[in-house]
Amino acid sequence: MRRREAIQRIVIIGGGISGLSSAFYLRREAKRRGMELQVTIVDEAQKLGGKIHTLERDGFVIEKGPDSFLSRKLPIIDLAKELGLEGELTATNPSAKKTYILHRRKLHPMPTGMMLGIPTEIGPFVKSGLISWSGKLRALMDLFLPVRKSADDETLGGFLERRVGKEVMRRIAEPLLAGIYAGDLKKLSLRATFPQFLESERKHGSLIKGMLHNRKAAAAAASKSGGSTFLTFRSGLSTMVRALDDALPDVERRLGVKAAGIHRMESGGYEVELADGERLAADRIIVTAPAYAAAELLEPLSDCEELRTIRYVSVANVVLAYDKEQFGLSFDGTGFVVPRSEGLHITACTWTSTKWLHTSPSDKVLLRCYVGHSEDQESVKLPDKELIAAVRADIRSVLGVTAEPLFTEITRLNRSMPQYPLGHVERMRELRGRLKEQLPGVWVTGAAFDGVGLPDCIRQGKEAAAIVLDEQN
Repeated sequence: MRRREAIQRIVIIGGGISGLSSAFYLRREAKRRGMELQVTIVDEAQKLGGKIHTLERDGFVIEKGPDSFLSRKLPIIDLAKELGLEGELTATNPSAKKTYILHRRKLHPMPTGMMLGIPTEIGPFVKSGLISWSGKLRALMDLFLPVRKSADDETLGGFLERRVGKEVMRRIAEPLLAGIYAGDLKKLSLRATFPQFLESERKHGSLIKGMLHNRKAAAAAASKSGGSTFLTFRSGLSTMVRALDDALPDVERRLGVKAAGIHRMESGGYEVELADGERLAADRIIVTAPAYAAAELLEPLSDCEELRTIRYVSVANVVLAYDKEQFGLSFDGTGFVVPRSEGLHITACTWTSTKWLHTSPSDKVLLRCYVGHSEDQESVKLPDKELIAAVRADIRSVLGVTAEPLFTEITRLNRSMPQYPLGHVERMRELRGRLKEQLPGVWVTGAAFDGVGLPDCIRQGKEAAAIVLDEQN
């Protein structure tokens, strides 16, 4: 093992939020330890930020990638504070608390007390028209069902069906939860996606009881953020990317060029070969690229079959801006989600200008529609005109809106959503153990591993920085 003094050069492959967070915390921790580091970020994109992209147009603030984050997940709040951005955070419109679910082409308000698709208040759930009486009774059986004894991983959909029944899983939980991963709940790992569900069953003997406990904790955390479940920045999520960029003045960038290979050097350490022929010497490497790209880099040096088990799904979002007077509707909520049984192209629609008051001029309306999931990759491939027409037809069917949009913005995020398969946690542990033995000093992290949300990626970037620096001891 090399001495601490010998490690100076760290290459980060990937300039998204995981890579930027890794660089930020590497510099901070190195300063605390009195170390001198040379850090280089490599990304084939022309600019930093990955999928984060805020567009300002005609007075609108439009997110073309992720649009917000959970306020209860503290890594992003902590990073915002460290970057001096705490005052830029903004909450959702307190007057728009409802979320709707489409059922038989009619919008039904989400019953009060739902937590990640799980009922925690019996009265509103029983009164809802979303679920049949037999479905409601089946869901409430969760309060009396025994705890599963097996410690083996199970699918998220299988777990929910076992605890609250197929009807609640398909009509409420799936359209809500699948939006996070754009995946089929019957194929996603429970342990990798929602371990809190498993903990609820084991600790409280009931998913409903456990989620009630979690809801109270989440409410307490949200109260510190003005009671909002979600937060963003007034000028968009690119605010954080710009701040991270500014906070890394001595970090080198190689943008617009792909990392083409990693080579082990006889003298020790590595070289990262770039597509333009440049080679970067590295004592340590952090790979935050998607699983398929990471596999291409690492497979010449080590078996990475676990990375090949992670399928990626493509999605798109279509933003539509309207004149409020012509639009003709007002909203009392944040939007609606669409179960797959409804047969629409869109999987959800956010009433953005109502949910986030800073995103639109007061006399305009902004909608954002989501397209594509693991079982529908064809809608994402539609040509622009056909995709816009399909989305507008869905909006007309649900909301009756016939007004012509002022403009539209399409964002296609190809192979952007990693699908965590059954046994994902164990596979990633095995992979990292093997890499530690075969490629000491190389760490893989990011959305492919332990959470796809912005706070999860920031947490993983911070963890990567500590692991890379500790490994030299």
